[in-house]
Amino acid sequence: MSYQVQIITEQILSGFHAHYALFQQITARAPQAFAQQRWGEIEQISKQRITLYDVRVNDTVTALKRQTSQDTPDEALWHQVKQHYAELLSFHPQAELAETFFNSVFCRLFHRRYYKNDFIFVETTLTKPTTLPIEAEFRSYFPVISGLKPTIRNMISHMDLQCGFRDLEQDIRMLVKAFIKQAPSTHHSHHGLRFDILTAPFYRNKGAYIVGRVVSKSGVQPFIIALLHHPQGGLYIDALLTKSAQMRIIFGFARAYFLVETHAPSAMVGFLQQLMPNKTTAELYNAIGFHKQGKTEFYRDFLFHLQHSEDVFTIAPGTPGMVMMVFTLPNFPFVFKVIKDVFAESKPFGRDTVLARYQLVKSHDRVGRMADTIEYSEVVIPKRKFSPSLLDTLKATISNSVRDEGDYLVIKHLYIERRMTPLNLFLQTADEPTAYKVIEDYGHAIKEMLSVNIFPGDMLLKNFGVTKHHRVIFYDYDEVQYLTDMNFRPMPSPSLEDLYSGVAEPSAAPNDVFPQQLCTFVLTDPKLRAVFEQSHEALLKVEYWQQAQRDIQAHVVKQVYPYPASQRFYRHIK
Repeated sequence: MSYQVQIITEQILSGFHAHYALFQQITARAPQAFAQQRWGEIEQISKQRITLYDVRVNDTVTALKRQTSQDTPDEALWHQVKQHYAELLSFHPQAELAETFFNSVFCRLFHRRYYKNDFIFVETTLTKPTTLPIEAEFRSYFPVISGLKPTIRNMISHMDLQCGFRDLEQDIRMLVKAFIKQAPSTHHSHHGLRFDILTAPFYRNKGAYIVGRVVSKSGVQPFIIALLHHPQGGLYIDALLTKSAQMRIIFGFARAYFLVETHAPSAMVGFLQQLMPNKTTAELYNAIGFHKQGKTEFYRDFLFHLQHSEDVFTIAPGTPGMVMMVFTLPNFPFVFKVIKDVFAESKPFGRDTVLARYQLVKSHDRVGRMADTIEYSEVVIPKRKFSPSLLDTLKATISNSVRDEGDYLVIKHLYIERRMTPLNLFLQTADEPTAYKVIEDYGHAIKEMLSVNIFPGDMLLKNFGVTKHHRVIFYDYDEVQYLTDMNFRPMPSPSLEDLYSGVAEPSAAPNDVFPQQLCTFVLTDPKLRAVFEQSHEALLKVEYWQQAQRDIQAHVVKQVYPYPASQRFYRHIK
């Protein structure tokens, strides 16, 4: 092995180690911030972690450029670099993340034509199980030794939550009662149970979560324990969640990433995947804050699907967007979005504004109501995966964002989101009870976005999707702005001059909003409008929106529960 191979390899791995150490150092601030209820710092930690990765990659690229100024890689040299780097990862606890870091560095140094498995980890080399099995991330507890309730008490004390409980004994009694009710198949004497608990709490917003499983002769029962601060001081257990569907929502694609410390991310993801087998590896890496690794895992899944299916891209169902061209693969549950060359006249902004608004949502608390986006550059897709008519449409609408390279189409900038049924289409086929429930949830979605200083802009039903759990999620971000930047006004009465001139709309500045118009333009169906008005009358009043602005300005952080109210132990606590 040459000296140059060793130097390059060590520089990249050192860059990764510096990144991971800083990532964990920032994450380690979360427990104390939660304990002291410094919610602004929790938000700051979340944002800081999202931008950290690119800074560290750029630092490593700059250091490597001092070694070589070549724009074209020495192929023999970099083949050896990759091989040596892979050898160094054989017993590395974050090997999969280190592979992704290597890819990021190489791709910023050299042209796309070198993005192949000879030089980067298009396919992982980690074919064998990690040297740190999933047991490295959890601790087991055995009620046979000291009894059920003392074991639970011991389990919670090991979480090191850095603050006391208001009445832990009462909470434990309620926890046991709830577990017996929710998981009757696991009723065994305490000597027939084992608890496996992830050693670190999961923090997000104003909550902390203990994640684990009960192992018994009946099998495995996953669970999540939700912890909150009591308004009068001290922690309390707010809910026990044992249903897989509820757990998947807590780890859902529309929520902010968890703040959780981990030494071996692959082991933690492996444990979580046993609890939620329907969650993909990519989704779980995203959920625990490693969104770059999530991108890597997703891209590998995407390449596998392209290679092993007959799927051909089609226009995504729904009303065509005025800013984005959206297409999908029918058997792959995601949509692909590319910024159009020309926007409709009603969109008085440009490409840079759209990029900034999507980044705003990426780094913001999505409060369970805004879909996460995966952003890629220079994506190569075989042209045979597009019908001739779709290729013609793409060239007519996004020609500035695509490049034709023979048998391949290169998309310069691409957003990918989880595919949902557009709300307007969902309502066309839903039965009345389901439609009413979803419209009510549409109102909740708006309210929850307002609580975190997000004004969705265009609130038309076509810009919202419905998940398979009938949860309403916003996904069109080109008009997203901060709530506090808007001017909410009551609808002015038309003047005599307006009446005589036939002017129907009130004059408005760019950021003026008239809440009274919400139903007029969004809900034209009288029955749906009546349901919305009954459930969310406040949203039609300017005072509600103005109060939401004042709350944000006063740093009032509202609690948005990521689980049903019926699961809460203390529903009277707001």
